Amino acid sequence: MGLRPNLLTRRTAGVASTTLALLLSTAAVGVVPAASAFSAAPTEACAEPADVHSDARVKAGAHAKHEPNELTAKETREREADLAAALRERANFRAGAGAAALATVTIPVVVHVIQEDTTRAGGNIPDSMINSQISVLNQAYSGATGGAATAFSFQLQKINRVTNPAWFPIVQGSSAERSMKTSLREGGKNTLNIYLGELSDDLLGWATFPKRRLDSMDGVVVLTESLPGGTATNYNQGDTGTHEVGHWLNLYHTFQGGCSGSGDGVSDTPAEASPAYQCPTGRDTCTATGLDPITNFMDYTYDSCMYQFTAGQAARMLTAWNAYRAA
Repeated sequence: MGLRPNLLTRRTAGVASTTLALLLSTAAVGVVPAASAFSAAPTEACAEPADVHSDARVKAGAHAKHEPNELTAKETREREADLAAALRERANFRAGAGAAALATVTIPVVVHVIQEDTTRAGGNIPDSMINSQISVLNQAYSGATGGAATAFSFQLQKINRVTNPAWFPIVQGSSAERSMKTSLREGGKNTLNIYLGELSDDLLGWATFPKRRLDSMDGVVVLTESLPGGTATNYNQGDTGTHEVGHWLNLYHTFQGGCSGSGDGVSDTPAEASPAYQCPTGRDTCTATGLDPITNFMDYTYDSCMYQFTAGQAARMLTAWNAYRAA
């Protein structure tokens, strides 16, 4: 699998993304089979899963002391059962209201820049880096970087700058993180809130998965210097944002579940035993068909190696949107 042609030049320049043009078939929109890839769909609405973060993206060679845990098999089954229940609820609602599931989505984005002070080292990055990050999201999710086109585009609504040393760095799972998000989060389920700042424990970012009931923790946290033009070497093309938004839209890591079971629940991402770092060539950690998907946005490789979502991932994200985040 090759690297993205000329992607670094295009992203560093901050060129606006191509226009998204995608209509997924209705078979992939808000519909699941009678049994999910993980377990049989329950016949009754199930209790919503606990508020767990997705596994954070970590730099190669880093060992975060408080790295959020990868979902267990039990947590994954609970999430898949909840998705099936949420889809049934939405289908019943739409049938009564005469409304159709969405096939294309423009996501409003609110960016919160958490600063220690007004210096660049203190988190005060220019608006141009944020605008470039939005361009990166639009390129990645439209398929302009070489992967499958998805239903999603992103529109920046607001940049909110907050100087508060008590929230800097942002510490995953802390009372300060909860206080920050409770104070700052804006919009409904369909609004993407991105929190930028210095992060604890060598983390590049983390995200929450979608839930049926919106809470203040919903959103994405990203290392400021991972934005395009940042100082995070090998992780400064904006793909930490791409990766974490994928979790926010209900994607697991490509290495979820390892070589056994149903992995990430997407049939066209080959099984992978563990995260891939840097830019490995010909890596193949499972006996199942296909080399490890090291160019997939949901792995852990350098930004320069990531360029694609698959059609299956695109369908999974749209299904989840219609279950959890659509109005």
